[in-house]
Amino acid sequence: MNTDSLEILNHKYKQDFNTALNLYENDYSHEDLILLLENGTVVERQVSALKLNSINSQKEADIFVSNLTGCDGKIREAVSFRLQEFVCKKPQFFTRFTDKFLDAVIDINGNICRNTLSAIKYLKNNKEFCFDFCKKLTNRTLNLSDIVSTFDLQDGKYKVNKEIFKLYWYLETIYEFSEFIPAETLVEILSKTKSINEYTIREKTAKILTKDFQNDELLKIKKELKQDKNYYVRRF
Repeated sequence: MNTDSLEILNHKYKQDFNTALNLYENDYSHEDLILLLENGTVVERQVSALKLNSINSQKEADIFVSNLTGCDGKIREAVSFRLQEFVCKKPQFFTRFTDKFLDAVIDINGNICRNTLSAIKYLKNNKEFCFDFCKKLTNRTLNLSDIVSTFDLQDGKYKVNKEIFKLYWYLETIYEFSEFIPAETLVEILSKTKSINEYTIREKTAKILTKDFQNDELLKIKKELKQDKNYYVRRF
C-alpha cells in the first residue's frame, strides 16, 4: 500500500472515530436515531443501533431489521446484538422477517448467527411464524445437505467451508425449532446429514436427536450415531 492510500485510510478512520464519538457523547432523539439507522453512514447506523432504547412501531422494526443483512458487517453485528432485547419486548413487530432471519442465521460472522438465533426463539409463541419459518428452514437445509454431500472435503476450498458453515447453523436452528417440524421431514434431513464426512455436521445431527423423539426412523439414526468414529458425535 502506497503512502497516498495510507493517508486516505487514516483520514477515513479519523472521520469514523469522530463520528462515533459525536454520536456517543451527544443526546439524539429516538426519531433521529431511527433516521440515522435508515439513511446514515456505516458508523452512524452502527452506533444508532447500539443507542436505540426501543422499537415502537412496525415501520421502525422494518428499518431496524433491514440492517441485519446485506450491509457492512459492523452494522449487521450491532443490529444482531440488540435484536434479542427488542424481539423479547415487542415480538409482534418481528414476525414478518422469516427470510431475513434465515439469511442472518448463516451470516459469515458466527456472532451474528448466534445473536439472531437467540432472538428468534422469542417468536415461538407465534404459530404462523414458526410454520412459515420451519418450512423454509427445512427446504433450505435439504437443498444445502444435498450440495454438501457431494463435496470432497480434502479440497479445503473456501466454498466447501462456507457451505458447511451454513449447514452447521441451519442444523443448530432446527435443534431449537424441532418441535415445529414434522418427524418425516426430520428423517429426510438427518438421513442425509448423518453421513456427511465433516464431523461437526454429524455432531449437530446427533444434537438434534437428543430431543425426545419417538419416531422409529429417528431412533435408528440416533443408534447409528452412537457408534460414530468421532467422540464429539458419540457423546450426544
